Amino acid sequence: MRKNRRNDEMREVKVTKGYIEYPEGSVLIEFGNTKVICNATVEDKVPPFLKGMNQGWITAEYSMLPRATNTRTRRESNNGKLTGRTMEIQRLIGRALRAAIDLKKLGERTITIDCDVIQADGGTRTASITGGYLALEIAINKLMEENILVENPIISKVAAISVGKVDGEILLDLEYSEDSCAEVDMNIVVNSNNEFVEIQGTGEGMTFNHQDLLDFIEISKNAFDILFKL
Repeated sequence: MRKNRRNDEMREVKVTKGYIEYPEGSVLIEFGNTKVICNATVEDKVPPFLKGMNQGWITAEYSMLPRATNTRTRRESNNGKLTGRTMEIQRLIGRALRAAIDLKKLGERTITIDCDVIQADGGTRTASITGGYLALEIAINKLMEENILVENPIISKVAAISVGKVDGEILLDLEYSEDSCAEVDMNIVVNSNNEFVEIQGTGEGMTFNHQDLLDFIEISKNAFDILFKL
């Protein structure tokens, strides 16, 4: 049993809008001790595969400061390539945020969401998705205010939370100390229409059954009630 919060209780969430001055959208999002800066950059261009298609694109990049964790992690730029973990997280964030947007209404422009973890204590990818959406919405609102966009392309809000099983107990919003020893680890991405965008679940040393999956989904509802109010 957790000492400081209930099994179905998420960590305190804080959002600071306009954290960085220059991007079209920027937030600092905090899930407990996990802190991620999410910036949205708008560019009037699209990837080559979308040229002439009259639609936009949402993409994401993710990184972690060397001392965001207890021990220093070597910068990936010094290694000359991204790790498989980083590439997986970037793709997850991009997929989740594209689900929030009607790309046709965005026009031929790209919005890049940069998610930089400045302090990591579990749930960095779910914080990045949630904060990334907030930065995206701020950027879209700015385009609307400047009459660059005629119609709002946002279909729904998107948020994410982690769940897992630790010592046989199902927990919401895992800290690193919980995540590192979890028997099952899962990330759930949901939109504000109460539809699933993505579910990533992995047995870490044990399997999980159908009832476990239902329990994971049920406990996650507590978090989404809070996150969508942001």
